[in-house]
Amino acid sequence: MITPFQLVRVGEAALLDGRAASLRQRFPDLHFSECSEDDVSPRYQVALSVDGYDLFLVTGASGHCLELTNDADSATGILIASKVDDE
Repeated sequence: MITPFQLVRVGEAALLDGRAASLRQRFPDLHFSECSEDDVSPRYQVALSVDGYDLFLVTGASGHCLELTNDADSATGILIASKVDDE
């Protein structure tokens, strides 16, 4: 489970350094992955948006593969999606 407080703390940290490797050091109990926002299916809701990044929730509940989820109660990690500059 990822709490709203944890999500906000990760969002604040992403403003300083949004790389997954950096976030893993700051939050060792969470899983982090990274991609571009245009790699994420529109069926998933942004859990938190900060300048330069959208954060999505990830679950590993199936025990096999990580997958995106809209359910914070089953979330075990965060996908950091870099926002694409449309200019």
